[in-house]
Amino acid sequence: MKIQNQTLASWIMQCMLVGILLFSFSCKPKVTEVKKLSDDERMEWWRDARFGMFIHWGAYAIPGGERNGEICGGGAEWAMDKLDYTIEDYEKEVTAKFNPTEFDADAWVAMAKDAGMKYIVLTTKHHDGFCLWDSKVTDYDIMEASPFKRDIVKELSEACKKGGIKFCFYHSIVDWHHPQAQAPLYPNYNAGQKDQTVVNPEFPKYYENYLKPMVKELLTNYGDIGVVWFDGDWIADYTTEMGKELYKTIREIQPNTIVNNRVDKGRMGMEGMDKEGNFAGDFGTPEQEIPATGIDSDWEACMTMNGSWGYKPSDEHWKSNEVLIQHLVDIVSKGGNFLLNIGPDAQGLFPPESVERLKAMGEWTKVNGEAIYGAKASPYDCPEWGRYTRKETAIFAHVFDWPEDGVLRVNSDVKIESASLLASPDQKLEVKKDSTGISIVLPESAPDAYASVVKINLLK
Repeated sequence: MKIQNQTLASWIMQCMLVGILLFSFSCKPKVTEVKKLSDDERMEWWRDARFGMFIHWGAYAIPGGERNGEICGGGAEWAMDKLDYTIEDYEKEVTAKFNPTEFDADAWVAMAKDAGMKYIVLTTKHHDGFCLWDSKVTDYDIMEASPFKRDIVKELSEACKKGGIKFCFYHSIVDWHHPQAQAPLYPNYNAGQKDQTVVNPEFPKYYENYLKPMVKELLTNYGDIGVVWFDGDWIADYTTEMGKELYKTIREIQPNTIVNNRVDKGRMGMEGMDKEGNFAGDFGTPEQEIPATGIDSDWEACMTMNGSWGYKPSDEHWKSNEVLIQHLVDIVSKGGNFLLNIGPDAQGLFPPESVERLKAMGEWTKVNGEAIYGAKASPYDCPEWGRYTRKETAIFAHVFDWPEDGVLRVNSDVKIESASLLASPDQKLEVKKDSTGISIVLPESAPDAYASVVKINLLK
């Protein structure tokens, strides 16, 4: 009987050990090894996407560029600097009141998708220093410094994943709230942009203990990040060595993430392209402008719908549907991407003027997206009537000015097999070739008021 009890006890003990081992293995996190892509493979989705949504949103949506009857010049996202808030006043009057109860990440993603956009870039922290995620690096974030207490970055990243949109984030190198980030502070938060002798000797501590840990948080806790989009590289405190180290750190955490050239110090102002030399970053960033000609490198033009990045109801200088659609075509025809900005209001709603323009762009891309997504720069100079984009087997003629005589004269080097309108692909267009060159006979009226697209299939 004693031997049987020992045997039974031994058996029970063995079962318990097996159970513990199985439980411990099941509780270990699954480690997914990320395949490191080549640079061309890593950039492929971005080059194909061509059209993305920039979202400038933060507590600065509360004043909307106006304080005590004074309207700030330029973008409303600079309200802290331009409207002379002290840090204490900004915390009390702005961040402590930021409670965007109408924010709906799924609705934002749906509007981006319906507009034909393929990725979203959200301002996780702008120059005012207020963070839109649950940060362990600071209490100056959406969870601790505002009544909203919802992680906006988490909600939008999850909505993007669910909706098939690439989630990307903007992050400011500048920080007007942090005492080590820039000098002097109030009332000249941005003195370092205008005067490169203005420095803060403690900036390296901010870089090591605040900026880098925040970027690591965002890369670690919110899934795959398509693009890390930096800004604020202009201050003298930030060095090219810091930029290259930050770029390396990002690629170590997420090897396939794309990083803009503002991670470093090498861009030529608003023109956005790299100066001569070897700088960190994967693409150039022209701001509020489109290069006159194509550029033999990756680039993305970022642009507002009116004159402000952040929500500014007093700014009624809205670009028309025609201008925005033709900007998209112009940019793609020169080999670039178009990052079009939205400035949601303090409740988390897109301004109706933005919604109207997104709808128009969505209607256009639904018909003509074949000539945009995955398209390359035109091999020809800009024609008087519009622009060209190209793919391997086709050239797309984007006609802005419909010819009165119904004849579209195209580049004489185009080897045409057939031609049709993307708006009516089954209807073949007549192609003529004579001593004056090659022309395509068009219908009497344009199918689109802003840009009608003729697909020219090339001879194989």
